[in-house]
Amino acid sequence: MKLGFLTACLPHLPLEDLVSWASKQGFRTLELAAWPVDSARDYKARQIDAARFTRDDAKRVNDLFARHSMGISAMAYYDNNLDPDPEKRKCYHDHLRKVIDTASMLGVNLVGTFVGARPDKSPDECLIEIGTIFRPLVKYATDHGVRLMIENCPMENWQRFGLPGNYAYSPELWEGLFNEVPSAGFGLNFDPSHLYWLGIDYLRAAKDFAPRIFHVHAKDTEILTEGAYRYGIFSRQLTPVPWKSGWWRYRIPGLGSINWGKLVSVLQESGYDHVLSIEHEDPIWEGSEAKVKQGLAFGLKHLSQFVVEA
Repeated sequence: MKLGFLTACLPHLPLEDLVSWASKQGFRTLELAAWPVDSARDYKARQIDAARFTRDDAKRVNDLFARHSMGISAMAYYDNNLDPDPEKRKCYHDHLRKVIDTASMLGVNLVGTFVGARPDKSPDECLIEIGTIFRPLVKYATDHGVRLMIENCPMENWQRFGLPGNYAYSPELWEGLFNEVPSAGFGLNFDPSHLYWLGIDYLRAAKDFAPRIFHVHAKDTEILTEGAYRYGIFSRQLTPVPWKSGWWRYRIPGLGSINWGKLVSVLQESGYDHVLSIEHEDPIWEGSEAKVKQGLAFGLKHLSQFVVEA
């Protein structure tokens, strides 16, 4: 197992500087962000310009990583692939295909995204539509030697307050997704931080869905007792970022309640031997490049206690 991080937390750092810094810290992989230039998402970045990526670019990037003894664990582009606006949806799907093309040129066999949601349809209707959308997307990825994976973030309040914005946040929904898209090239970017605040046993989920776990996000969760009293499970209504002022918040691994030693043990016992990729969304360690880097370094130090690299 190797340790890396998702590059979306350092959106303004050039790829050359990012790879050099990560290697010196002791990271061995990066999960490369590849959002389009005009994306309105938070926690996005574009270290790789998938819309204009060429084979010459792929050689340059692979040479850069090789010089620093680094690998690329996955490509990352997370948007609402179920958007009810046909034009927006087409843009998201077109860009996702470009990210898949980019991954293929780089020799990277994983691309992460969301299935998304649409608030004008029921969950059952959304699930059927997800199948219609993702069967051809997964086939496109498979034809390019790439597997498509879905992160299990509920994206609460993303499309409408009080509703999930990504119908892939629970074992029930995973079973539904894999029934709709029965392909070995369709799996999970498993993130225990979301399961924890949702009250789902993340250790059991890691065991039960081991064959579908393609990649693992290392992000922690801290429960805020006062916020739980004041706001309730739907969190504060007057802010778009509930994890910063609600009843829970994301933290760097080691600063929340996830038992990383047990989780790594369960993953290893289940045969997982790929990457733990830190997804830095910790509000305490944000605000400057220096603070983000300090947070990543802390997470690396904490996780290194439990991971023996091959």
